Amino acid sequence: MALLICVSWAVEHFTPGAGKWPFVGASLIGLAPVARTAFAALREGRPFTIESLMTIAGTGALFIGAAEEAAVVVFLFAVGELLEGVAAGKARQGIRALADLVPKTARLLEDGVPREVPAANLLVGQLVLVRPGDRIPSDGEIVEGSSGIDESPVTGESVPKTKGPGDPVFAGSINTEAALKVRVTKAQEDNTIARIIRLVEEAEATRAPTERFIARFSRWYMPAIVASAALLMAVPALIFGQPWETWTYRGLSLLLIGCPCALVISVPAAIAAALSVGARRGLLMKGGAVIEAAAKVSHVAFDKTGTLTYGRPVVTDVVTFGETSEEQVLAVAAAIETSSSHPLAVAILMRARAAKVSPAHSSNAKVIAGIGATATVTGTPAWITSPRHAAKNGGLSEEGLRKAASLEAEGKTAVAVFRDNGPLGLIAVRDEPRRDAREAVRQLKSMGVSSVVLTGDNPRTTAAIASGLGLEFRADMMPADKSKAIREMAEQGGVMMVGDGINDAPALKQANVGVAMGSGTDVALETADIAILRDRVTDVATLIRLSRATMTNIRQNIALAFGFKLVFLATTVLGLTGLWAAILADTGATILVTLNALRLLRLNPEGDQIKNSKPAIPQ
Repeated sequence: MALLICVSWAVEHFTPGAGKWPFVGASLIGLAPVARTAFAALREGRPFTIESLMTIAGTGALFIGAAEEAAVVVFLFAVGELLEGVAAGKARQGIRALADLVPKTARLLEDGVPREVPAANLLVGQLVLVRPGDRIPSDGEIVEGSSGIDESPVTGESVPKTKGPGDPVFAGSINTEAALKVRVTKAQEDNTIARIIRLVEEAEATRAPTERFIARFSRWYMPAIVASAALLMAVPALIFGQPWETWTYRGLSLLLIGCPCALVISVPAAIAAALSVGARRGLLMKGGAVIEAAAKVSHVAFDKTGTLTYGRPVVTDVVTFGETSEEQVLAVAAAIETSSSHPLAVAILMRARAAKVSPAHSSNAKVIAGIGATATVTGTPAWITSPRHAAKNGGLSEEGLRKAASLEAEGKTAVAVFRDNGPLGLIAVRDEPRRDAREAVRQLKSMGVSSVVLTGDNPRTTAAIASGLGLEFRADMMPADKSKAIREMAEQGGVMMVGDGINDAPALKQANVGVAMGSGTDVALETADIAILRDRVTDVATLIRLSRATMTNIRQNIALAFGFKLVFLATTVLGLTGLWAAILADTGATILVTLNALRLLRLNPEGDQIKNSKPAIPQ
């Protein structure tokens, strides 16, 4: 079409008047696909679309003898659509590139001998060899070997983590040091990167409230523009005797000016860019509605264990009562916790293994939400709960309560182990605060966001953690208490709850925005509104900063779109600008809005947070 327009101009230049028909041909060629789209929308019951406005304007221009302008208008519209698609596609390149991180082949171990096979054919349970420098071909668990794993392609975490037997690894991560044998735990279509891509694609399809408003606005705005253009064509000619050609021309220009291309793209372009920026930094935000809600957050509630702390507590003390031995306390406690994945349970099981204590035989194990756990151990009911609950149920004496209080004053978490016939002992564990937790609180405060700890742990242990971080806290909270606290905070502004995605499920759902901490776990990816894959507390401030920047960008886009419309609507009605200016204004506004949205791709929302921070305890 561009070539035909150039030929038409050349013919017109050398043979004035003869270039009309080439311009008509160029216009018809360009209008054909636009008209097909418009008629398809009409059959679906959508008569007022951008394509229908362009079809009416282009056809009308041909009828009033403005073939040259009709051809250029259609050409510029096509260019604008192309540039819009290219620019919007850039926002998604980072997400699509994730798929290329997973290697195409893997070294499958069969009888200890590696054989190269397509990575897509790997089955759960198979063993693969990953050499130094290779990318891991599938989500799995290390069976043999120890090496530094660079997870930056998946989580954005730039510091490699040292991992060994039993540790999980993600597809696309890079093995940096030594050969590893890895057991496949997920099929190719279910690995972490595949799930991230699916979640971001689903998020892009989820409209933000602002985008939904603009869609509703466009439904009555488009008919209003068509009606205004018709009135502009008819009223001056019929009532005031003005020339039909002049006012038809201005009415067609008004149609083009009224095209809401820039307005329609203003929100999704910014949202797509923000989702891409977040995904590159291990922040998975599930849609525009989540981004908009996060931008309005004024309060953040943190869970303690696994969120503000590393979630890898270790047993520090085992206190026995009466004639009970330390081995007996550990055997009963391990029996109750055998099937649990709670950080405290893991710490107890590790201590039992280290002491070479086998868990006693147990059955009917179950969790008591916010209290502890119970099971039938060697035929007798047994419990492991908070000291307060144990004291109420005959599982801890006054002396035991005082000992528990002494342990808690040292910043430890104490749990009581008891049976029907009385107390067995106390187990104390300690979990260290994350290195960046205090910095995260400082950043949130500088942004005008207040923070509080909501935890089921005891007040003394919580106070030891919270005071060091400069946080207020509420302790001894049941899941229902957390939900109630979130509702109370929501009366004073937007609330974000940050937890582990399992124990805090009610509070995560109650909050305006639920955020799950967890390095690519199923729970972190599937349950909350936002998942923080890097396990950095400072990423909470990062995602609020990114959300606020996105909403600022959206407001700028809407202002740009409306500003162009208002200026050129006025100049068109006054006859100062025509079809050329109209389509240039519409296309120009669309390009400006898209380019402004793409500025978000260069945004560094991490601000001044700690870079490459190393954990205070071994990984």
